Amino acid sequence: MVNVLGLDAQPGRRSWEKSLGEFLQIVTAANPDRVFVEIAGQQVTYGQFMSRCRAAATLFQRLGIGHGDRVCIFLPNVPEVLYTWFGLSLIGAITVTINTAYRRDEMAFILNNADATALVAHETLLDVATPAADVAPCVQHRLIVGDSSTADAAGWQSYAALLADAPPLAELPPVSPTDVAMLQYTSGTTGNPKGVMVTHQMYVSAGQGFARWTEATADDRFFTCLPYFHANAQYYSTMGTLAAGATLVVQDRFSASRFWQQVRDARATVVNFIGMMMPVLAKNDPSPDDAANPVRLFYGSPAFAPEFLADFEQRFGTDIIVGFGMTETCYGTIEDIKGERRPNSSGRPRQHPDPAFANTVRIVDDAGQPVPNGQPGEITILNPATMPGYWRNPEQTALSLRDGWLFTGDLGWLDDDDYLYFVDRKKDVIRRRGENISSQEVEDVIKRHPRVLDCAIIAVPSELGEDEMKAYVTPRPGESVQPAEVVHWCADHLAYFKVPRYIEVRDELPRTPSLRVRKDVLRQERADLIAGCFDREAAGIPIRR
Repeated sequence: MVNVLGLDAQPGRRSWEKSLGEFLQIVTAANPDRVFVEIAGQQVTYGQFMSRCRAAATLFQRLGIGHGDRVCIFLPNVPEVLYTWFGLSLIGAITVTINTAYRRDEMAFILNNADATALVAHETLLDVATPAADVAPCVQHRLIVGDSSTADAAGWQSYAALLADAPPLAELPPVSPTDVAMLQYTSGTTGNPKGVMVTHQMYVSAGQGFARWTEATADDRFFTCLPYFHANAQYYSTMGTLAAGATLVVQDRFSASRFWQQVRDARATVVNFIGMMMPVLAKNDPSPDDAANPVRLFYGSPAFAPEFLADFEQRFGTDIIVGFGMTETCYGTIEDIKGERRPNSSGRPRQHPDPAFANTVRIVDDAGQPVPNGQPGEITILNPATMPGYWRNPEQTALSLRDGWLFTGDLGWLDDDDYLYFVDRKKDVIRRRGENISSQEVEDVIKRHPRVLDCAIIAVPSELGEDEMKAYVTPRPGESVQPAEVVHWCADHLAYFKVPRYIEVRDELPRTPSLRVRKDVLRQERADLIAGCFDREAAGIPIRR
């Protein structure tokens, strides 16, 4: 039986309109002795978790941090991420996550943009954290997680010592469900990152929804290897676990070679994935015990080709549902475990367990007007779990939020039954020979080549105007791929105008820590992106029309 906690409504408020503190009190009281999280070699029960979050709240209050103040965290996946996030939420303060791959200037931008009062950093990251804090005069307090013995000269205090000395906060101050709980900075492909303002009720509704969508029970063991500076681990893995009263197992990062053993050791039943994780796992050499794992369900994005899904599900003995979402809203679309699924679709608009929660997905043209079903346009979303805006960025907020609708910057189309089909990022659509081409469609085809591990498609200048296509291809370990092979493979599976002209084979692609390919880096690598590349036309390879 599906288990969703915290659905009780209060006078004048809907079931999802709760602060994180209110929600946490409900779920921890229901399961005080059950293990909530296994992380960094530690097991923490629901009761212990609430106590430590209250202690963290006291810790930050003693530093003078209160409602609306910002605290940055620069941490790998360790328990202190959770204590800080929820501890600050209990007093109405705001957590700001920072990507652990950032260097000094990138980190300093966020510290200063958020006007952070305090910084919590891991001992292994002080070579970046210290110089970044040195150029952020707003940072008054520096807390170190781990060994603090060598950091005293730089003004760092021991997080562990401060937490041990802080009694659990007895009385929680009032916090509104619409208050901001997190600034989640999204990776910008142009300009600086934007701080998405995530409210308390966005987190609560995400957890309640995810427990329903995965048909979770208290016996489930959720598993994530995604970083906590990524919204997926926050919205779905953590909040979904809390709403189900289940157990969460956290690894620090994705490892294709260790993944299945980690999953077996964790006795994981529900796994969250993103991007390339699934194709990489599928490229591993088959093993007789591939299906000998406890996972009943994988959830993530993007949508995959039906052939890939069928092969993966049969090989690993599991089920996969996909969805469409983004940091700016935890409610987009999702497939139904037991309902109809349509090839290449990301499902229908996500539904909250409370029918009063309305979520609508609409496709619009460049003027913001709805287009007929079957016609591609920009995906827009309207629901109560949408950000109120970008932190101190009214221009971008005005572009993204119009009359309550979130303009996603993604292209897609809806069929007559409201199933969404993602096309591409607006900026990644390639205009070639009068045709619009989805880079993702071409990438998905190339990734199915048996010797290809991954691929990225970008537009490059054409002597005819508009665009030409360039494919960056990485082979599987121990394999090699010839550019001509890729051309012939594409020609067999795609219309002639979708076959890339330029191909570059390389060992790896630049990535974010959440494993997404940095196409912005590829576009800026050098002035002439086609110099020295394999050129299909120069090689004289004919393409059937």
